[in-house]
Amino acid sequence: MTSQRTPSFWQTVREAIRGSHHDYTSGPIGRAIILLAVPMVLEMLMESLFAVADIFWAGHLGSAAVATINLTESMLTVVYTGAMGLSIGVSAMVARRIGEKNPAGAAETAVQGIALGVIIAVIVGVLGALFAPNLLGIMGAAPDVIAMGHGYTRIMLGGNMVILLIFLINAIFRGAGDAAIALRVLILANTINIVLCPLLMFGVGPFPRLGVMGAAIGTTIGRGTGVLYQLYRLWRRDGRIVIHREQIALKPAVMKTLLRLSGTGTFQVFVSMASWIGLTLINASFGTNSLAGFTIAIRIILFALLPAWGLANAAATMVGQSLGAGKPERGEQAVWRAGFYNLIFLGVAGLAFNVFANPIAHAFTNDPVVASIAGNCLRIISYGYPFYAYAMVLTNSFNGAGDTWTPTWLNLFCFWLWEIPIAWVLARHFNLGPQGVAWAVTIAFSTLAVASAVLFRRGRWKLKAV
Repeated sequence: MTSQRTPSFWQTVREAIRGSHHDYTSGPIGRAIILLAVPMVLEMLMESLFAVADIFWAGHLGSAAVATINLTESMLTVVYTGAMGLSIGVSAMVARRIGEKNPAGAAETAVQGIALGVIIAVIVGVLGALFAPNLLGIMGAAPDVIAMGHGYTRIMLGGNMVILLIFLINAIFRGAGDAAIALRVLILANTINIVLCPLLMFGVGPFPRLGVMGAAIGTTIGRGTGVLYQLYRLWRRDGRIVIHREQIALKPAVMKTLLRLSGTGTFQVFVSMASWIGLTLINASFGTNSLAGFTIAIRIILFALLPAWGLANAAATMVGQSLGAGKPERGEQAVWRAGFYNLIFLGVAGLAFNVFANPIAHAFTNDPVVASIAGNCLRIISYGYPFYAYAMVLTNSFNGAGDTWTPTWLNLFCFWLWEIPIAWVLARHFNLGPQGVAWAVTIAFSTLAVASAVLFRRGRWKLKAV
């Protein structure tokens, strides 16, 4: 009798990218994390390319274009909040049902989540399309920014449904353990975005020169195509989660549980995301160059942080499915393992950003003043990368368990009662400007990591019923 050989690391990576029906509630924890994390990390890398591609090309249109994207992204926090909040609840419930070997229950959860997402997107889309210039003015945009950017803002807010659904449905795939499908969705959407944006922005060949508005059109078309592919995969019969025609109906009991989890999750994400509006307003008070420099730095930071969210999402899926299978200790071990992997990844990224901050910043703008601000902010924020590694994994693991209140209170304290006051004091009182805001980001996320570790060790998340 011959024993089955354990697949090598690279065999596991290939399997992760290709996709497989692995049981994440049993077997080696390290292998399970790799199978989940590799496509999730690559998925988040694709998402970060969305952010970096637009800001890279906008930097060549001038600081007004960069400021337009920053201010619009700040307003889109409403959409991202809804998408991520719903994703927290949907992913936790899907993972729990899959862990319980109940794929029909997982499909019902997916239908209710998509229905809620469509309702939110329609409301935001109508209001955003009608009042785009007014919203830019409320955000403190200069007249030249409003004149150049209102078309970009109108398209991004009006077409927000594709942003919300691509986040939400990918969270469904991740919760089910079909991370490879979520990766393919963003490869498709991102490829279209990267190709279309510069063509439409600069009028290459037969395409019209649309300026910054071209970035909005390219992004919307790319993400819209991704959503169509997601719906196709949910309708197919070969995935972990399959939606049947008879399941396309509202289920009050499922929706009630989903609203309870997602309501807290949405508030949690709102607290986190809306804090960026406060930071943006502080930066905007120092002028367009300061706002543009900080925007570029944040986009570059996200380029590394979003892939790191892949490991955090893998940990959340492991926690949810482990609790569904009645194995909470397995979920806990997976979280600390994923945190260590994240520490290695972000430690290397933080070192690279410290060494190459100025050359990286100059690649995104031709303005030496904006590049200097961006480089300094990039270097300061990257100091906290080792702390971010554990903060991301731990807070997402609470959500994977259905314990959405713990990270909500942590976000409220760390970002609103701690980060924004520190940013204002350092930027205004100590005259550090955008660098003061960058120091506040580093301090707040480091505090979040320590507090999350203390509460996670207490283990109350193991008792949550979903």
